[in-house]
Amino acid sequence: MTLSLEMTERLRYDDLGMRRVRLGLFAAGLATFALLYVPQPLLPSLSRAFGASPAAASLAMSAGTFALAIAIIPVSSLSEVRGRREVMTFSVIAAAVLGLIVPLSPSLPVLIGIRVLQGVALAGVPATAMAYLAEEVDHADLGRAMGLYIAGNAIGGLSGRVIAGVLAEHGGWRVATAGVSALALVCAIVFAVLLPRSSFFTPSAPRFRALLATLAGNLADTGLLRLYLIGFALMGAFVTVYNYLTFRLVGAPFDLSTSVIGALFTVYLAGTWSSTLAGRLADRAGHRTVLAAGVAVAIAGVALTLPASLALVVAGLVMLTAGFFAAHSVASGWVGSRARVAPGQASALYLCLYYIGSSVAGSAGGIFYSHGGWPLTAAFAIALFTVALASAASLKR
Repeated sequence: MTLSLEMTERLRYDDLGMRRVRLGLFAAGLATFALLYVPQPLLPSLSRAFGASPAAASLAMSAGTFALAIAIIPVSSLSEVRGRREVMTFSVIAAAVLGLIVPLSPSLPVLIGIRVLQGVALAGVPATAMAYLAEEVDHADLGRAMGLYIAGNAIGGLSGRVIAGVLAEHGGWRVATAGVSALALVCAIVFAVLLPRSSFFTPSAPRFRALLATLAGNLADTGLLRLYLIGFALMGAFVTVYNYLTFRLVGAPFDLSTSVIGALFTVYLAGTWSSTLAGRLADRAGHRTVLAAGVAVAIAGVALTLPASLALVVAGLVMLTAGFFAAHSVASGWVGSRARVAPGQASALYLCLYYIGSSVAGSAGGIFYSHGGWPLTAAFAIALFTVALASAASLKR
């Protein structure tokens, strides 16, 4: 009887199995987001290497995130049939192998093509990790577990950017992408070894009509639609700032090197702290309050980057990153708990709009940068955050 009870209990925060989940998903998140964002500090280098404009060079980023956005819903549906763990394992290993091919690209269009394939492969982790947590973790600890998962994503994005910046300084963008991809492959293997098999997953046969029915249900909920809009606006603003601030910092009056710009991404540590804190606060104080506060902090952070002062730029990045990850942690967790049908699909829809925001707004930011420099780009990012703030204020408990 005791054994049966243990087998039907979901994981609590201090359980041994939960520690394996945290470490496994940390490794998967590190690999996924290091691979996804490795081009970001290299955009000025790619622009010079291929003779491309900032907007064209940014396609090395946007192609991957857009492909991920398009693939995330079908991949999440595949995980309903094949299993969460299996889909995540294949995805992260395939993406790391494709990452090792990126440095061989002879031209920007070829690089962008490989990034599209890599984005499709990378869709497997964010599409299913949230559903895996929602199934395996006790609901009383889900907010904290989700916050820790988002924190691992932040460290992954940080690692990819910092390592890429340092390697590019000494060996160019090809060495940088190869080094980050090798690290990601090691993390993928660690993930495959550590993550426990699902205990509460029930495979379902692929049913197209049922998929459309649940999709319609998740698109009919106006609260979920506002959360999807929040994801689009949050990520669009965040990526816009990080994409084009690199171009500003390599020029006068800053004249920073690639390695120093890469090192600035250590402000992502603020995101690991804020996402974990926000998850705990949302469980106590309510999602809407914490979500709105996070967006407001992000807006203030963007405003601080406007003066030509490196100290203020760094302070602004800290505030932007802390506010963004706090808001994203709360919004993504809220989607899963709010969805009345197919919470995994609802989370996939949120991430689909989240990464479409990254690719569409991230590339559009290049147009603003080309026409109005950093002030117009910052205004564009603040406008997107304002949309997120208005949507958060309109949400009910």
